[in-house]
Amino acid sequence: METRRLGRTNHQSTLVIMGTAAFWEIDQEGANAALDLAQSYGVNHIDVAPQYGNAQRVLGEWLAAEPGRRANFFIGCKTLERSRDAAWVDLENSFKLLHTDHLELYQLHAITTQEELDAALAPGGAIETLVEARAQGLVDYLGLTGHGLQAPALQLQALQRFDFDTLMVPIYPALYASTQYRRDMAALLAEAQARDVGIMAIKSAARGAWPAGVKTHQTWYQPYTTYPEVERGVRFALSQPGVTAIPSVGDVRILPLVFKAAENFRPMTPEEQEAAIAATAGETPIFTEAQAE
Repeated sequence: METRRLGRTNHQSTLVIMGTAAFWEIDQEGANAALDLAQSYGVNHIDVAPQYGNAQRVLGEWLAAEPGRRANFFIGCKTLERSRDAAWVDLENSFKLLHTDHLELYQLHAITTQEELDAALAPGGAIETLVEARAQGLVDYLGLTGHGLQAPALQLQALQRFDFDTLMVPIYPALYASTQYRRDMAALLAEAQARDVGIMAIKSAARGAWPAGVKTHQTWYQPYTTYPEVERGVRFALSQPGVTAIPSVGDVRILPLVFKAAENFRPMTPEEQEAAIAATAGETPIFTEAQAE
């Protein structure tokens, strides 16, 4: 699988990051199978968070099961806490569950509103934990993630207030049917490239909101489940300027399609991108207001 440089981190991340949001209710055997599959494709970057159910525990057990395995992966973890003290407790617990004493990337998780951004960046806010952890050598790089229609504009503001190393933001064709979202994303990606900030694009396989009374997959949004649809989303996200990689979809049954699409990746032409936007513009949006990851 192709790799790309994750901005100023200089890490050559595989096009797909193993996203452990798929591990909400998984057992160890199921997690091992998914992680082994990712490893067989050469995936070298893992995304994890305390909010992902069993993810930290099962990932930690898998990493510890084989000597030297931990050293093969760039691991990005997150905190949903907004205060310094609570975020520090979160970080220590992540170290314990992941069987590690060091993270390559630590991120403010799901900053989706102005109030959340202000709280995290205020004196006594969670950003102080990130800065202190980096100063102590416990983490290497600092990032921010977010959801919702405000995400690109909010993250652009965040970059102007703190020098983050990475960002994680939603990019999939249907979102670009919104002129405002597309304009805000273009501004964010341009600023990120100017600052050498690594960009990770989430929700590449998102179809839309679940119909009432229907839910067939673990993801909180309805995902695409056929290879042509998944490939279209993967290609679209990875064709946006400055995007390094995509975290894999939040249901292990779709993982093989995402890995295959990345292994076969070829950039979309501008015409193909416009066609993808037009083809998905009628989908029910997954974001109707700011939402947490």
